[in-house]
Amino acid sequence: MEMKSIEELYKRALELKNKGMSDKEISTELHLSVGTVTWLLSKEFFKESKVQDVKIGWRTIGVTGNRIGSISEVITDIIEEECLAQDTEVNAILGITVNGIPYATMVSYLMDKDLVVYRPHPTRKEGFFSSNFASVKGKNIVIIDDVVSTGETLKRAILDIRNEGGNPILVVVLASKMHTDEISDVRIRSLIRTNLVGGS
Repeated sequence: MEMKSIEELYKRALELKNKGMSDKEISTELHLSVGTVTWLLSKEFFKESKVQDVKIGWRTIGVTGNRIGSISEVITDIIEEECLAQDTEVNAILGITVNGIPYATMVSYLMDKDLVVYRPHPTRKEGFFSSNFASVKGKNIVIIDDVVSTGETLKRAILDIRNEGGNPILVVVLASKMHTDEISDVRIRSLIRTNLVGGS
């Protein structure tokens, strides 16, 4: 990551901070870890030369419904593959706000399954399920989000689903920065997995 792009990230993070967004909300918007956002806003990057994180940008596939539909077909294929391997059926697709919702909506349409919308709490406390959409109770749930960095949001979502009587069976994300195939005993699949090579 060049200094110029780091400075651009800093400016964007500062702009969002000035709009009243929390570090967690900024991290979601910029696809960075909360630690990286804190690091950026403290201007520590001016003193350091090492990359602290990898920014994932998927705007190219998110600008049209047609492209979201195409990616959702890939996600649907992955879900069907996993359900076959696990010998189970999915009853509902859960989208994590904001960026998981368009993909979850399209996948629920393609698979003819219930749609659940989940909003995590910025401070990692209990999130909530939108009452305008399906509930999770008694259902096998597939969770969809865009990027997973530390996995904390997904862990909270999985816990909240279980507390509401649902059964999370799979997580599918566009990109993962984690080096694991499981989170809270739930299988995780990503279209892309990132790896930081050469860091200290």
